[in-house]
Amino acid sequence: MLPILLMFGVLYFLLFLPMQRQRKQTQKMLSSLQNGDTVVTSGGLVGTIVAVEDDSLVLRIKPDNVKLQFARSAVTSRVGEKK
Repeated sequence: MLPILLMFGVLYFLLFLPMQRQRKQTQKMLSSLQNGDTVVTSGGLVGTIVAVEDDSLVLRIKPDNVKLQFARSAVTSRVGEKK
């Protein structure tokens, strides 16, 4: 019984704990987005935020300055963000 408990303990520390940290870090980044931030979406588009709403963002995509609306959850990272 002890080896099985040890395996679950190791599994928790190697898999679940890092996933929880990553999820918290992503939620913090998504909640701190503001106008002027340059972000990358899950589809690979890079754009600058021009409007922030509750659960959506409007991004200006270069070179034609096209404005597209995205769900806030579609943002994967900020460009030039310090880690």
